Amino acid sequence: MKAYLANGLFSEADRMYNAYLAKLLRTEFKDLDLFVPQEQGINDKSSYADSKMIAKLDFDNLLDSDFLIAVIDGVEIDAGVAVEIGAFYGTRKPIIGLYTDMRQQGRNNQKKIDALIEDGTENQFMYRNLMAVGAIKLRGVVVDNTDSMLNWSKRIIEGTISLQ
Repeated sequence: MKAYLANGLFSEADRMYNAYLAKLLRTEFKDLDLFVPQEQGINDKSSYADSKMIAKLDFDNLLDSDFLIAVIDGVEIDAGVAVEIGAFYGTRKPIIGLYTDMRQQGRNNQKKIDALIEDGTENQFMYRNLMAVGAIKLRGVVVDNTDSMLNWSKRIIEGTISLQ
């Protein structure tokens, strides 16, 4: 079984989180063939790779994967991750969106809701691009923690659920 881990890779924080997720997945699923773009030499930014080389490597591996794990944290969904979600949507294979932003908490807090209704600049919740989120939900699920991501991955790998 092959999986593709999509996330930004340009900040030290992103690279550390990607390495953490990759280690979790590889520890939990010994036979999982996990593609992580940052682990590819082509993404060593001290060397040279043009846009077509990067796109070909990533798309070839993305489209050959059995499922996608897309991290959708950050101020905005990373542009590359959004492209990967869109491209993978067309495969009709499962997508797990990992969205860990703590501003999801308190969705039932009436004070937060009232403040937003009264003044739109008092939005204490995060916005995610609805087309990207919709693509994930039409093919899978959005989860808010790594344990849930691992659980859904296990179900896909074991074939006990199909998120299409």
